[in-house]
Amino acid sequence: MGHAASAGTPLVGIIANPISARDIRRVIANANSLQLADRVNIVLRLLSALAACGVGRVLMMPDREGLRVMLSRHLARRQGHGPDSGLPAVEYLDMPVTARVDDTLHAARCMADAGVAAIIVLGGDGTHRAVVRECGGVPIAGLSTGTNNAYPEMREPTITGLATGLYATGRVPDKHALASNKRLDIVIRDGDGGFRRDIALVDAVISHEHFIGARALWKTDTLAAVYVSFADPQAIGLSAIAGLLEPLGRRDPGGLAIELAAPGEGEFDLRAPIAPGLLCTVPVAGWERLEHGRPHRVRQRSGIVALDGERELAFGPDDEVTVTLHEHAFRSIDVAGCMRYAAQHRLMRSRNPLLTCLS
Repeated sequence: MGHAASAGTPLVGIIANPISARDIRRVIANANSLQLADRVNIVLRLLSALAACGVGRVLMMPDREGLRVMLSRHLARRQGHGPDSGLPAVEYLDMPVTARVDDTLHAARCMADAGVAAIIVLGGDGTHRAVVRECGGVPIAGLSTGTNNAYPEMREPTITGLATGLYATGRVPDKHALASNKRLDIVIRDGDGGFRRDIALVDAVISHEHFIGARALWKTDTLAAVYVSFADPQAIGLSAIAGLLEPLGRRDPGGLAIELAAPGEGEFDLRAPIAPGLLCTVPVAGWERLEHGRPHRVRQRSGIVALDGERELAFGPDDEVTVTLHEHAFRSIDVAGCMRYAAQHRLMRSRNPLLTCLS
C-alpha cells in the first residue's frame, strides 16, 4: 500500500516556488505571471483536498517573498470555522532562506529525511528538476506555475491534492498510484579526470554560448543540439523542437537527440513554439533515438549546457560531455491512476448514518 500506511500520521511535503515564472521569457513572450495570491489559493486548495483524505500534517518550504506570511494570515483568519477549519497542521522547515534554487534543493533533502510520503511541487521545470535531484525515492506530484512547463502538467490543484492524499494515507496501492519517469544524466569530464554531473527531467540543450549570463535560454540561433527524455507536440519550450519532429511519450522507451545547423545549412527548417506566444525557426541537421543507459557524446567542442530551459554548465575544448537517458529514474504520483482507482473502489463514498441506523 502507500508509503505512509504504516508510518503513523501521514506527512506530505509542499515545495512552492514563490518566484517561478519571473525569467526573461516573460518579457519577450506574451505570458502571464502567477501572482503570490494565486499561489496561496493553490496551497489552500491542496490543503483542503489533503484534509479530506485524512492527511493531518503538511511540511512546507519557508520563503521570504511573502507566501508564508500570506498563507498564515489566511489560515489564522479562518481557524475554527468555515471550509478551512479542518485543514492539516502546516509546519515549516527550519532552514536558511536564500531565495535561490538552493532553498528547493535543501527543502527536498529535509523532507525526504523527515519521511514525507510525497512532495507536491508548485513551480516550473527547473523547480521540479531541483526537487528530483535531492528527494531520493520520495514520489513527487507536480503543479505547473512556471513559464515553459513540459514536465508538470496543468491540472486543478484539488485533484492533485486528492490523489496525493489517497496515496499518502495508504488507500491506493503503489502499482496504481505511482508512475515511473525518465531522466537525462549529463556528465562533463575534464582532461585531469575530474567530472561534473547534473540531471534534466525534460531536455538538455547545447548552446554555442560561452557564458551562463541570464539563466533562461530562448535564442534559438545559438543552439547546437537538443536532447529530450520525452517529446510532446503540444509542448511549449525547447522540447517542442523534438515534439514536432518525432513525438515520444513520457512512458515510451528511449529519448531523442537532435543536431541543429547554422541558418540555411540544415536539412529543413522547423518552426516551434519555444515560449508562450513566441515561435522561432530552427534549422535541423538530423536526429536519432537515445537508448536507456547508453551515453551519447556531445559533438560541440565548447559551449553551455542548459537543463530544462536554464543555462547551468559551461564546458571547453578539453572537456568531454555525455548525455545518458535513464528510464525508471524517479517516481511521481499518477493522478489519473489514483482517481480512477478511487472511483473503482468507492474510496470517496461513505454510508449515510441515518440510513445505517434505520436498517
